[in-house]
Amino acid sequence: MLAKVYVTPKKAILDPQGKAIAHSLHALDYPEVSEVRMGKYLEVRLTGLSKQRAEQRVEAMCRRLLANLIIEDFRFEIVEE
Repeated sequence: MLAKVYVTPKKAILDPQGKAIAHSLHALDYPEVSEVRMGKYLEVRLTGLSKQRAEQRVEAMCRRLLANLIIEDFRFEIVEE
């Protein structure tokens, strides 16, 4: 199984990387860009677990290590390969 994990800054947190990217896109003549939020994408391969157990384990991984819950949100999906 493959867990696709997306970690992004919480809405209330300033995102200087996202602001810099948005500014650069405007400079490159993409005025339609109103906001950019920079995050992380991780792929975690899992073996020997049911889909339900994999979801529980990935949730725990995100809460304990992959995301800083004070400033980041996360979501994930489990894909059977």
